[in-house]
Amino acid sequence: MNVPELSPPARLLLGPGPSPVHPRVLRAMSTPLLGHLDPKFLEIMNEVQAQLRGVFRTENPFTIAVSGTGSAGMEAALVNVVEPGDTVVVVAAGVFGNRMADIVGRCGAKLVKIEIPWGETCDLGRIEEALKAERVKAVGLVHAETSTGAHQPLEGLGKLCHAHGALLVADTVTSLGGVPVEVDAWGIDACYSGTQKCLSCPPGLAPLTLSARALDVVRARKTKVQSWYLDASMIADYWAEGKRAYHHTAPISMVYALREALRLVHEEGLEARFARHRRHSAALMAGLAALGCAPQAQEGRRLPTLNCVKVPAGIEEAPVRKALLLEHGIEIGGGLGPLAGKVWRIGLMGEGARQESVLVVLAALEQALAKQGKAPKPGTATSAALEVYARG
Repeated sequence: MNVPELSPPARLLLGPGPSPVHPRVLRAMSTPLLGHLDPKFLEIMNEVQAQLRGVFRTENPFTIAVSGTGSAGMEAALVNVVEPGDTVVVVAAGVFGNRMADIVGRCGAKLVKIEIPWGETCDLGRIEEALKAERVKAVGLVHAETSTGAHQPLEGLGKLCHAHGALLVADTVTSLGGVPVEVDAWGIDACYSGTQKCLSCPPGLAPLTLSARALDVVRARKTKVQSWYLDASMIADYWAEGKRAYHHTAPISMVYALREALRLVHEEGLEARFARHRRHSAALMAGLAALGCAPQAQEGRRLPTLNCVKVPAGIEEAPVRKALLLEHGIEIGGGLGPLAGKVWRIGLMGEGARQESVLVVLAALEQALAKQGKAPKPGTATSAALEVYARG
């Protein structure tokens, strides 16, 4: 078989993930392999754990990187704390809330689903009603819903859950490293993310942190965890409790990459990083508004990391995305589920949250819309963005 040397085309990744990766991270991946039980690699694991505690803002000893993407993190968080017969409340306001609900059902639990219109967030009062109605084992919800661009507040929810004897499980796949995530302050018991979004690392690891309360639940289980691979009580022996006993072969090069990506996060500083994401999102949204694109998420609940906007009336959205990719080398995302064909999802995550990214994608969108006879005067979108930048 004659397979040519790999040479992927250059792309500006401004979709819902993966995000652009810093050259330092790619260099880290190319460094020599170590064995997964080599003492030096175990030191690297310790470093990654400490770095992850910093971005999660937690003191949890069980803070690790699950071998797998963000969906593996979701499954790990849920299958460890949920047993058959448990009652679990899930807020479903998009694709990933519904995925959590699916996993809960696969665990044999009774699902109480709180359905929220896509693009909106859930009022704590609705969760409190569900907690009062019956004994609930856990409440699960998505902090940053990638399918809608909505930002679900979590402050006060952990305290509410704990008052009713329930755990809080939070999906921070599109928020960790881009907007504040306060695991300890917010009382989150199981919190997971993915490396390929705001951390600007290739996909392949899922940061996960479990509170002491969650670990007590895991240890008190009456049934085995559904998944051998994701069983936290076994993974703890390798990652989290210092025994460093063999469980599985970790993806060595991905751990190297995550270590370097987290170095970049901490060098910048979390508050400065959050401010950078907010600034560039504001400029992008101003430019998109000039093109007639209204936000999908409700006012005051919009993510700066994943900008979801409605496609202007009369525009065929798929040809626009195709033109951006083939003519400009820019990837943006379309809608999922009921939003398919109705929205564009533009990610400004990690290394992608830059002024040049904003101006380039707006200029490309102007050109693509012009082909359908719908573009305003050339430069309208980029001028609107530059006005935001000029304000500082």
